[in-house]
Amino acid sequence: MRGIEMVAKTRVVVLISGGGSNLQALIDACAQSHFPAQIVCVISNNPDAGGLEKAQRAGIKTRVIDHRDYESREAFDVALQAALVAAQAQLVCLAGFMRLLTSAFVRVWEGKMLNIHPSLLPSFKGLHTHSQALDAGVKWHGCTVHIVVPEMDAGPIVVQAVVPVLPEDNAQTLGARVLEQEHMIYPQALKWLAQGSLDVDGVQVMLKTPVKIPYSQGNPSED
Repeated sequence: MRGIEMVAKTRVVVLISGGGSNLQALIDACAQSHFPAQIVCVISNNPDAGGLEKAQRAGIKTRVIDHRDYESREAFDVALQAALVAAQAQLVCLAGFMRLLTSAFVRVWEGKMLNIHPSLLPSFKGLHTHSQALDAGVKWHGCTVHIVVPEMDAGPIVVQAVVPVLPEDNAQTLGARVLEQEHMIYPQALKWLAQGSLDVDGVQVMLKTPVKIPYSQGNPSED
């Protein structure tokens, strides 16, 4: 039998502030043997974030860096950067991380940091996106995974998912349907980035063709 070449997985740190449903989707994806990334640490700016417990149940190291302990955004970001370096992070995923990061911090992670946003960007940036969509009377809504840039919710789009806006929808029902799609596209975007399948030119993201898979899938072949 031919030996199986072991390929190191890309080291990912996930930043959270809340319950961590998208974190759980990433945890589940990374638990697959063929997935090209592993979550090495989950960091929260909120000591009460429910996502911390999700990470701990999965055996993932957690850390709290409470933004209230720092006198400025810059000081908080310095502490956050030190934690990422200590974790030997190669990629960063924002999963409900409710902090605006400084431009200096974002530039350090240019092309290596993802965020998921609950709208079809560039429409409905910021908060309360489902209410914004309903107020605007749109027929379609959805979610976006994008590369993080200094400007909020403005980075190159990696992937989007679309859901219909139903006549009976309110913000809660629409948001629940969008969230199901978030859990599908965020792991896919991380997979593409971790395995080097994306070309990021600062304006747009292109999926390389053909996609190169740097890890084994299925059963190893036998001679």
